[in-house]
Amino acid sequence: MLTEVRLTLMLADHAAAAGGKLYVNGGGWSFTGSPAGPMAIAGIVEVPWDQTNMPIALELELRDEDGNASVTGDGRGIKLGAKLEVGRPAGHPVGAPIRVPVAMNVPPIALPAGRRWIWSVSVDGERRSDAD
Repeated sequence: MLTEVRLTLMLADHAAAAGGKLYVNGGGWSFTGSPAGPMAIAGIVEVPWDQTNMPIALELELRDEDGNASVTGDGRGIKLGAKLEVGRPAGHPVGAPIRVPVAMNVPPIALPAGRRWIWSVSVDGERRSDAD
């Protein structure tokens, strides 16, 4: 059985991943006004050594407090996605996981005020409650 990809994610005002590093501005918040201004989902994806050189699909979907998918004015759901394939660097110790920074920036979103919204996370199509 393969071990699981681990995720450490946070909300931020802005984020960038470059050169193997994560750059975060205004990170770690959990409340915003309405409409929600620009935001980013920033974090680290830790890929187990035995899952390197394999494609990994991440999907984030904004849901309300009842678990329903949010929709924009044109009826589309609010989703973000990324595809990763992490290689093993030369000399990387056998069995040691590899950490990959990720940053997904989101434009302002018009959401109804007074409600709770959650970014639901899936890895390879499997919803991850530990990362919500």
